Amino acid sequence: MPKGPVELRVGGQTYRVVATADEADLHRLADVVDARLRQLTAPGRQVSPQSLLLAALSLAHDLEDERNRRLHSEQRAREMLSSLVSRIDAALEADSAELAAAPTPTAPNSDEAEVEFDFGPGLEP
Repeated sequence: MPKGPVELRVGGQTYRVVATADEADLHRLADVVDARLRQLTAPGRQVSPQSLLLAALSLAHDLEDERNRRLHSEQRAREMLSSLVSRIDAALEADSAELAAAPTPTAPNSDEAEVEFDFGPGLEP
C-alpha cells in the first residue's frame, strides 16, 4: 500500500515520490543515484536528463555485473558441493566394499581347541 509522498533530492532537483518502500530506504537509494550522478557530471555543470539516464544505466550495469558474479559463485559452489558429495560417496562405498570382503570372525566351535593365555606370575584369572 503506498505511503504519503516523500521528497527526494537528486542532482540538485527535488522529486516527490509515492511508493510502498520505507522512507529511509528511498532516501538511501536517492543518495546512491545522486552520488553516481555527481561522478558522471563535471563540477559546476547543470544536471541534464541525459546525465540522469547515464547514471541509471551505470547503476543498472553495476547491478547486472553483481548479479552475474553471484550466479557464477552459486554455480561454482554447487559444483564444488557436488564434487565433495561424490568423493564422500566413493569413500563410503570403498569402506563398505572393504568390510564386505573382510573375513567375518566365527564363533568358537565346541570341536575347536581352547586357547590359553599366560597372564604371568600372580596374574591368573
